[in-house]
Amino acid sequence: MPNTDETSIPHVDTSQPSIARVYDAFVGGKDNFEVDRVVYRKILEIAPEAAEVGKQCRAWLIRVVRFLSGQAGIDQFLDLGSGLPTAENTHQAAQRLNPEARVVYIDNDPSVAAHGRALLEENDRTHFAVADLRKPAELLADPIVTGNLDLTRPVALIQCNTLHHVTDEERPADIMRAYVDALAPGSYVAISHLFNPADGSDRAQLAEDSQKRFNALMGSCYYRRREEIEELFCGLEMVEPGLSYLFDWWPDGPRLTPPAPGAHNLLGGVARKN
Repeated sequence: MPNTDETSIPHVDTSQPSIARVYDAFVGGKDNFEVDRVVYRKILEIAPEAAEVGKQCRAWLIRVVRFLSGQAGIDQFLDLGSGLPTAENTHQAAQRLNPEARVVYIDNDPSVAAHGRALLEENDRTHFAVADLRKPAELLADPIVTGNLDLTRPVALIQCNTLHHVTDEERPADIMRAYVDALAPGSYVAISHLFNPADGSDRAQLAEDSQKRFNALMGSCYYRRREEIEELFCGLEMVEPGLSYLFDWWPDGPRLTPPAPGAHNLLGGVARKN
């Protein structure tokens, strides 16, 4: 178990918005402050359906974890940039199907470390580490990772709404290549990412406007083209239906209402390392 004394928890700055806390507001969580809700409301001005889309992201993640823990038989999960815990989390979905499944959450946001650690460590198979997902070698060598996951066996590596906060200069495809190279055969990679169709459509305009607004408010957020997102999977074998809109990735049932416009600005997929 990691050291959870007070000195190990980074300081939480409530005067500045936090990406994790803004996401928490989008999924209806309570671990956010007014400074985060200001960002949330400004994004809603551009995309009023953004809150619903945020919940779709979480629903996609849970469907992915159910597939990985169930049909794919994965019993080890490395959830990068996990964010604040919500009503349903990776470890709960995985352990519901396989109580022996091990989950290590990674985040470098002080709010996640301060508010999320106790909730995430509900049992001796669920752990949390403070690390930077942009530094694969350091992260994979973290004692919490190496002490709780056997990286010589298949692992599910999850990047849910994380890589669109990595700048082009930080080379997200190279970061993912380092992770993929370190994974054992039989491992899976799951990625969801903001999408700009770059086709002159209203959806492309929404992506551009949202990117400008988010970056002006709190830093890096990039809507990438399909081919740029595909590159993040490093040529791995995609699980059907491939890289798709989140609402089209094995939905739980028939869709009774049309997807919100903003739902077309997110793509997700799962791939296997043979």
